Amino acid sequence: MEELVAELGAAFLCSDLGISQEPRTDHAAYIANWLTVLKNDRKAIFTAASQASKAANYLIGLETKEAAA
Repeated sequence: MEELVAELGAAFLCSDLGISQEPRTDHAAYIANWLTVLKNDRKAIFTAASQASKAANYLIGLETKEAAA
């Protein structure tokens, strides 16, 4: 689950910063693992997305504070 939160958070931050992600060769293995998690817990994607959003907002907030200083 932590990997899903991290990957979603990275995607959120890349989108916010205008950075495009390059697929890696090991993404298929990650996706297979996530599918297992998501099949076992229908709310997992919402939980992971919520946690990823909070983490991304925290990091963006740090950048905003630094820019204001």
